Amino acid sequence: MIHCIVELSPQIVGIGRCTLDIIFRLPEFPTWEKGVVYDEYSIDGGGQVGTGLVAASKLGATTGYVGTAGTDYAGELKIESLREWGVDTSNVIRREGPDGQVILVTVQSSTGERVFNHSDRLDSEPLRIDELDYDYITSADYLLVDGSHSVAALEAVKWMREAGKQVVLDGSKTDKPISESTRKLIPYVDVLVCGSGFSEKLTGVSDVYDAGKRVIELGPSIFVETLGERGSVTVTKEGCFETPAFTVEVKDTTGAGDVFHGAYLYGLIKGWNPERITQFSTAVSALKCTRMGGRRSAPSLDEVLEFLKARGVTSF
Repeated sequence: MIHCIVELSPQIVGIGRCTLDIIFRLPEFPTWEKGVVYDEYSIDGGGQVGTGLVAASKLGATTGYVGTAGTDYAGELKIESLREWGVDTSNVIRREGPDGQVILVTVQSSTGERVFNHSDRLDSEPLRIDELDYDYITSADYLLVDGSHSVAALEAVKWMREAGKQVVLDGSKTDKPISESTRKLIPYVDVLVCGSGFSEKLTGVSDVYDAGKRVIELGPSIFVETLGERGSVTVTKEGCFETPAFTVEVKDTTGAGDVFHGAYLYGLIKGWNPERITQFSTAVSALKCTRMGGRRSAPSLDEVLEFLKARGVTSF
């Protein structure tokens, strides 16, 4: 564990996955027998935490990333894609050699749905606890984690709890069992925002409202499950509500959930209530889906406000 004088105190620090995404938008998926003519491509930073931090930064929050990057060109691009949008990278640990977090994303042109293809080295060299800067992490108001760098992340969420700060967990959409390492994070999480299937796999309860109530019993004070075009469900100790999705022409859903998390963190910083935060985050995610990529397509605050105003929402 590192202690130092903190020169920069970001409002949000993230410990988690940060990738370099190579994205191809295709009319159909290629086979070994036949290639396809693609419609569009993009090279952009990705990953749950990396993209969430960029989204929050583009809205106006100050953010910092804690994670790893290789020493090759891909690693440089990945870091630069954070710096480009104002994310502090002073706590990125460089691992000698090629970056293992390069993702090939294939997007279906007609639906915007995507498939991720990654290396078997994706999580092969996680952060160690002795590589974490205690003062830097606990100087933030919020810590965003996604379950990766599991040993280091668990230590960091404990530090945040001891410091009286808040932890937000990005729980990905899944139909697989929740790992034991992620389960260990839950008691230290204040806000759990997840994709469909996560709460059922975590609690064993299929009804999302009942599952959300079980989640609240496990530690978080706010639970949100995003359901794509169906919007989202929020459960708190005070009650529960649904937030409908906005109708947009979808181009690429890559990073939609990640920018939702970034927007949610921005709303928490602003002190908004859960209903307002969720509506705002839904708008941010919808706007993202109209463009290619995860980070570059995350909207600015002015764009979000204009989007909401055009739909009769003027309370922001």
